[in-house]
Amino acid sequence: MLFLVAALLLLGVVMGTVAHVPLAVSSVLAAGIALWLAVFAYRERHGRHTRTTD
Repeated sequence: MLFLVAALLLLGVVMGTVAHVPLAVSSVLAAGIALWLAVFAYRERHGRHTRTTD
């Protein structure tokens, strides 16, 4: 329960910060996060096929 309260509090702080920065800054940051997530997903998906267990 405490984890949920902390997560909601953090989400509120982040959303409040985004509301006060210009749209261009928010868009650039969102694109950066989306790119990072795409790279992470690609590495996770394709990294498992090349690993071998010895």
